[in-house]
Amino acid sequence: MNSPHTGPGTDGARVGFSAGQVVQEFGYDSDVDDDLRFSIEDTIGSELEDESYGDVADAALIWWREDDGDLVDALVDALTNLDDGGFIVLLTPKSGRPGEIEMSEVEEAASTAGLHSSGVINACEDWLATKLVAPKSRR
Repeated sequence: MNSPHTGPGTDGARVGFSAGQVVQEFGYDSDVDDDLRFSIEDTIGSELEDESYGDVADAALIWWREDDGDLVDALVDALTNLDDGGFIVLLTPKSGRPGEIEMSEVEEAASTAGLHSSGVINACEDWLATKLVAPKSRR
């Protein structure tokens, strides 16, 4: 069932979220896609938690632009509250949009932070979503 907020092509489940998850959001600013945010909240069944959230989260959502600083630091910060098996959805501006960053930079930062990409999707009109996960531990 779509909420009145959900526009075409915006679906929180499509970017990896599911009902009942606690999602901590980083990098919120005036340029974020509100329809995508509402869709994610509709999918998880609650509001997104902000950067000051201090409990365990199932996933992190990071809005990231070229001038936001050190992406490795941001990824490591997002990992702080993540539960085992948790993941990060990194949203970056699409090619040609203000603040765009090279995918090679995303891959390098993810690798340095101990993560790897499990795919990139077209999240909404202006943003790409890269799902980042920690490698499966060998036990």
